[in-house]
Amino acid sequence: MRERTIEKYLVDVVNTLGGECWKWSGRIGVPDRICFFPGGRVVFVEVKQKTGRLSKMQMHIHEKLRNLGMDVRVVWSKDDVDRLIREI
Repeated sequence: MRERTIEKYLVDVVNTLGGECWKWSGRIGVPDRICFFPGGRVVFVEVKQKTGRLSKMQMHIHEKLRNLGMDVRVVWSKDDVDRLIREI
C-alpha cells in the first residue's frame, strides 16, 4: 500500500473523530503529520509504506521530539492507524 493511501486514511480517521491532522513541512526529518485530537492529545505521525524505512535524520528528529515529551509514532499500514486510534 502506498504512503499517500495510508496518510489519507490517517487524515480521514482523525477528522472523523473531530480532530485535525496537519501536514508538516519545511524541515527535513520532521514527521509527516501532526495530529490534534479532541481533549488536547497531540501526536506526531510519520507515515511509511511496508517497504519504506526511516532515514537517520528522521530517527534523530523523532528522538529529539520524544526527549521533549512528545508522542511520536510511525504507521506502516491502515491497521497501524487503527491501532493508534484505539490507543488514543
